[in-house]
Amino acid sequence: MAGNVKIILPREKESSVLRVAAYCRVSTDHTEQALSYASQIRNYTDLINGHEGWELVDVYADEAVSGTKTDKREDFNRMLSDCRKGRIDKVLVKSLSRFSRNTKDCLAALRELMSLGVAVQFEKENIDTETLTTEFLVSVFGALAQQESVSISENGRQGFRRRMELGQFITTKPPYGYRLKGSGCLEIIRSEAELVRWVFDAYLSGHSVGWIVNDLISRGIQDRKGNVHWTTRQIYYWLSNEKYIGDTLCQKTYKTGFPFTQKINHGEVDQIYVEGSHPAIISRETFEKVQALRQRKKHRRDRPDGVYPLSRKMYCAACGEALYRRTTRKGTATWSCRNHLRNAASCSVGPIPEEAIHAAFARMYNKLRLHDGVILKPALGQMDALNKARQRNNPAMLAVNRAIAEASDQSYKVSALQSKGVLDASAGAAKLRELDGRLAELRKERRRLLKEDDLEEALDSFRQTVSKIHSGPDHLEDFDETLFSDLVEKVTAESRSRIRFHLRGGMELAERVQEDTK
Repeated sequence: MAGNVKIILPREKESSVLRVAAYCRVSTDHTEQALSYASQIRNYTDLINGHEGWELVDVYADEAVSGTKTDKREDFNRMLSDCRKGRIDKVLVKSLSRFSRNTKDCLAALRELMSLGVAVQFEKENIDTETLTTEFLVSVFGALAQQESVSISENGRQGFRRRMELGQFITTKPPYGYRLKGSGCLEIIRSEAELVRWVFDAYLSGHSVGWIVNDLISRGIQDRKGNVHWTTRQIYYWLSNEKYIGDTLCQKTYKTGFPFTQKINHGEVDQIYVEGSHPAIISRETFEKVQALRQRKKHRRDRPDGVYPLSRKMYCAACGEALYRRTTRKGTATWSCRNHLRNAASCSVGPIPEEAIHAAFARMYNKLRLHDGVILKPALGQMDALNKARQRNNPAMLAVNRAIAEASDQSYKVSALQSKGVLDASAGAAKLRELDGRLAELRKERRRLLKEDDLEEALDSFRQTVSKIHSGPDHLEDFDETLFSDLVEKVTAESRSRIRFHLRGGMELAERVQEDTK
């Protein structure tokens, strides 16, 4: 006998809402791409809101960024974060290339999303990871997307290079002092150009880049963003930027292979130099003088550790010992005699501040320039008279001396033209090397004729010293390392308050220095 039979009616399946998001991206900021960017957001918003059973979570969108690296895509990373928090069930993407153009990043992101139970649907490739059982197809499409990125980049580079070779490409980001006008042309901004000229003039006047930066900040000068923020890096870039003389050096930077990384071009790829590509702010003469000054300063910075302008030139007059450099706790430097430091009673010459020695040299040089007719000319005349007395009635010696005088005169004139910027630096250096070689041969011949040439060499050296003083600055404000090296053979410390400069050629001049009473 059958028991009670109860019919159980089928339960209506509960409707589940799928939380859907969309991701879209454009890689440049061109107008047409901006329209595509807005269109993608609008279309996905309408699509998801109009689909039954779908609920819009968000439309994640990155504008004007590359798809080759995920670390720079803020909304892409925000989308991954929301997926990890369980807020998204499905992500819609136009194509694999919009999702990522790097196969490694693409697969890593897809693996994580699939492990989180989040499906990704690619419209163009008709791929839905919810039904995908293997990564092979995704890997293939990811590789194609990567190759597409490489191809697009290469085509862009070829287009840029063609414009560079035709002299039509200037820049996409104008430097301070210029703005873009029309089809890539640069136009001078008068107010900014005045500041650029001031920086060049200040540097040539002897001010350091650090001083220039501090002066701009102290005066409240604003940059393009309206901030009173200047750095030495900015100023150094201005001082070396050929665009300020109206020229353009193309391909200062280059991009590496995939994934693309911007690097400074140190000769890895060809560069193209275009002259007269736009209006100049700085004259070529001023620009070249600045480059020459920067090279001289760089040469000073590149000297070996522990070697200073006064190294191997400072000696103690009391005991004959070489002085050595010591740095105090306050960061200042002094030149000291070891004997005095061991036993002050054995040597009376105490430490002398380096800055005081530098200042004494500047004072000595200025005295020689100011009193040239009282000091240098009489001394040179006396040495000349003595030498002529020895050479009288010697035709061969007279001929050699005339040749030396002519070569020395030419060397002086070339140096003067080079220092004034009239003569090209490389051409001037080549001519000076040629003259130095000729002078060396002539002096060798003169030594052979004279045999006893001590006075002759001293006179020749003194002439060079006088020549360098005549071609030097009218007034020396600060210590000049090159000038010191050219003029001074040795410095003897007679006391903490008095030093003696031994110039090349035999002249000696004493100067007082300030005693360090601290």
